[in-house]
Amino acid sequence: MARLPLYLRALSALSERGVPTVSSEELAAAAGVNSAKLRKDLSYLGSYGTRGVGYDVEYLVYQISRELGLTQDWPVAIIGIGNLGHALANYGGFASRGFRVAALLDADRAVAGQRIAGMVVRHMDDLEQIVRDDRVSIGVITTPAPAAQGVCDRLVAAGITSILNFAPTVLAVPEGVDVRKVDLSIELQILAFHEQRKSATDAGPTLPPTAPPPAGTAARGDRGGDLPEVMPA
Repeated sequence: MARLPLYLRALSALSERGVPTVSSEELAAAAGVNSAKLRKDLSYLGSYGTRGVGYDVEYLVYQISRELGLTQDWPVAIIGIGNLGHALANYGGFASRGFRVAALLDADRAVAGQRIAGMVVRHMDDLEQIVRDDRVSIGVITTPAPAAQGVCDRLVAAGITSILNFAPTVLAVPEGVDVRKVDLSIELQILAFHEQRKSATDAGPTLPPTAPPPAGTAARGDRGGDLPEVMPA
């Protein structure tokens, strides 16, 4: 399931370029997986392609979209209209992927009432009514970490069972509620780890650290007596 959005993104790009068919090797390379895994994944959808021709791009887009539930409209509410919430509100890719931003909410009354991306920001006091009236399916949390759990609790109490969390904190939710977490700082830290390892490799091998002498013994140079004694601990 986690790979299907990768295939859909690659197929959508091909569709936009007017490409009618694609081989498993080409699609696998575009999605960043191996072709054998891709063919096995698509076989579960009942799509086997045509030998010598490949997969029909438009039909495969439809198959995967249907499997992911993207053939219907999913109203989304974004809570927390700071820099990130503002950017998401202006993102134009939601509609083409089956999602509709139904509401923007913020707890700051100075923010409520502002117009962003053609929508008026509502105050958090209206959350429950908005979820009910707009039939919101997914809540997107872009608040600071201290406020995230409280927002999550209100979303769950209002009947939301799917939450996308951008706040840098782990949310506690009851069984039956699905949470996906996006933490940019963690992803950057993982990249920093890989950069550090690459830098260490480029610098060449390093000598292992020398073990300290046992406590209470003299630490001496190669020719004796040229280093001070180590006093017992």
